[in-house]
Amino acid sequence: MSMPASPRLRGALVAVWITAIGTPGCANHDPVARGQVSAFDTTLEITLMGVNRERAHEVSDILQADMRQLESAWHAWQPGPVSRMNALFNAGGEPFAAPPSVLPLLRLSRQLEAQSEGLFNPAIGHLLRAWGFQGRPADCLQPPATDLIQKAVAARPSMQDIKIDGFRLSSKNHWVKLDFRGIQLGYAIDQAIARLQDLGINNASISADGNLRAIGSRDGHPWSVAVHGPAGRGILATLEILGNEAAFTADPDESSFTWEGEIYHDIIDPRSGYPATGTTSVTVLHPIASTADAAATALFVAGPEDWHRVAKLMGIRYVMLTDDAGRIHMNPAMQARVKLKALNREVIISQPLT
Repeated sequence: MSMPASPRLRGALVAVWITAIGTPGCANHDPVARGQVSAFDTTLEITLMGVNRERAHEVSDILQADMRQLESAWHAWQPGPVSRMNALFNAGGEPFAAPPSVLPLLRLSRQLEAQSEGLFNPAIGHLLRAWGFQGRPADCLQPPATDLIQKAVAARPSMQDIKIDGFRLSSKNHWVKLDFRGIQLGYAIDQAIARLQDLGINNASISADGNLRAIGSRDGHPWSVAVHGPAGRGILATLEILGNEAAFTADPDESSFTWEGEIYHDIIDPRSGYPATGTTSVTVLHPIASTADAAATALFVAGPEDWHRVAKLMGIRYVMLTDDAGRIHMNPAMQARVKLKALNREVIISQPLT
């Protein structure tokens, strides 16, 4: 998770080239096209199998346009559909027409918030704004006043406060303020994968910030992703991605700031109004990137003591959590999938997730 910096797409799909996978002289290999899209204040690495140079450039133009549209539609505080929605929520309880570009994301976020018992909560934008995690550089940040945090927590803004009546929205809780940072990257990658499939591309991967969703295979071999240790300290583990699957990690170190010797990050516990404690990273495997993204955030907030219960509520089958003592917690199914590189860590295996 990283701090937003710009409301606009800062680049196109670039540096697309063709190489070959496989041993020279062997017939069983497909061309691979690689490129990059800059969006949501990060770089999306795109790999397409069996796609020639001309087709890759066509695909790049389509994905560039898609990402620009999504980023503009979901930005939490720059002018756009979400900022207009937030202003209307703040103004009163009168219903208004839901922007078509936001409604599917809002519905999904509402569902995932309920499943997580509110630990994933995109309605706490006022808290995120108070902490400064909406556009201000880290060296300008400091904790907000205690009374402001207390007011925001006492108001208990929730996605469930938003009434959806067909295509009209309303909320009587004026503290509801949408910020989709805990799901928007995963949801955008889901949309990009769906676009690739619509274009007839069935073997591809899209990765960003150590997160990845893939479809098909890499010339007959599984895709893989490296999971970095907290604060970027080396590679903690590697995971193979089987077929249509995503691996997302909640690791807030890039968005943290230090104030009077204390480190604060932007994964806020809605129950306290302060950054979640006890956890340093969570990795989730799931067929849907947006679910993996939201679940990683929720389980980070749940922490070492409650992650297993919340994972079951959300229907998550594969979890690896690192606590602030350096211990690695995972369920048996994840243990069978992960290849740990940090062999000096204590590993705690939970009961199975069903």
